[in-house]
Amino acid sequence: MSSRHYSRHLVLEKGESHLLLGARGTGKSTLVNSQIPQDKTFSIDLLKPSEEDRLSQDPELLIRLVKQLPPAVTHVFIDEIQKVPSLLDVVHHLIEKTNRKFILTGSSARKLKRGSANLLAGRALAQFLFPLTSFELGEDFDLKKALSYGTLPKVWASSSERSQRKFLETYALIYLKEEVQLEQIVRVIDPFRKFLFVAAQVNGKPLNFDAIARDVGVDGKTVKNYFQILEDTLLGFFLEAFDTSVRKRLRKAPKFFFFDVGVARALARQLTVPLSPGSYAWGDAFEHFLLTEMKRLSAYSGNQFEFSYIRSERDVEIDVICERPGQTQLMIEIKSTTKITAEDTKSLSTLGREISPKAELVVFSNDPIEQKLGGVLCLPWQEGLARFFTGPDISDFRAPPR
Repeated sequence: MSSRHYSRHLVLEKGESHLLLGARGTGKSTLVNSQIPQDKTFSIDLLKPSEEDRLSQDPELLIRLVKQLPPAVTHVFIDEIQKVPSLLDVVHHLIEKTNRKFILTGSSARKLKRGSANLLAGRALAQFLFPLTSFELGEDFDLKKALSYGTLPKVWASSSERSQRKFLETYALIYLKEEVQLEQIVRVIDPFRKFLFVAAQVNGKPLNFDAIARDVGVDGKTVKNYFQILEDTLLGFFLEAFDTSVRKRLRKAPKFFFFDVGVARALARQLTVPLSPGSYAWGDAFEHFLLTEMKRLSAYSGNQFEFSYIRSERDVEIDVICERPGQTQLMIEIKSTTKITAEDTKSLSTLGREISPKAELVVFSNDPIEQKLGGVLCLPWQEGLARFFTGPDISDFRAPPR
């Protein structure tokens, strides 16, 4: 197994300040250290209690520290800025008053929004870093490993399945301790811990907030707040139900997906359960993986795509509806099978044409053969991602093996 450093899609422009957001473990610090000249950078690590304490007590200390820097220092790097949100206003001032560029990383949009109303008011480029994509992994990519343990960098640097499982189990504990408990995001931790387990079990399913509330032992409003915490701390995202009416769309049940397949399996306590091709769990993990790939690649490519799903009154479902500005809708059915037949395209063809006669209808699967069945384009998933979700920069990366 390779433990090399993987090139990332995201490139930090040298002449700009950046606010780099991403869940813990996505490689934000590694990315900054690899792309910004270290001999010209002044770094502050707010994960160090001493650094957090002195700057939270006196945020304007940063002004004095920057003024003392030699002219050769061109960048100031502040890691985990959400630990001291009040620094955002100080950084905003320094960006306007000095020529230095600031690189800020954070893993909680929730605390940053509460700490500063303007989030630097456009003075820094806000960008997101995700777990590794299949294109970044290139020839090292292995589908079974990705579905079993996700694509966080440390998983792919680990030398054994045991160490991969241990890292993911620890990840869940660190999230509870450092992101939730120490930051006092929730007052009582035990219901939230139980909620994480239940939320992981219903990952990718239409949400019934009241049913989840009964399982957790809290009310429906609290469960909705818990899901919002997961989204704000970048641990997952909602997939809304599609409707041509925005009002109706808001009334329909959304789905929630964790940001990484491996983290979802860790929270559901499924890491020791083998995934077998053709099984129900394999299909769920494959759908989860491909949706995260679409969203990551779309974000890196700068596409302003919006994603949703639809389930008809007859319980016919289309996995992904992608609304693309200036283009027709893209409707995608995800099949984990290695052989696509006309039967696999019937629902997509029928429901898709009912919703939008001009939409592009596509199936992404493990079938290596590209073909068209019933007006539906069937593609190997690697080709589907490359064709619809990669921009010029990403297309330079070698596609994952089939």
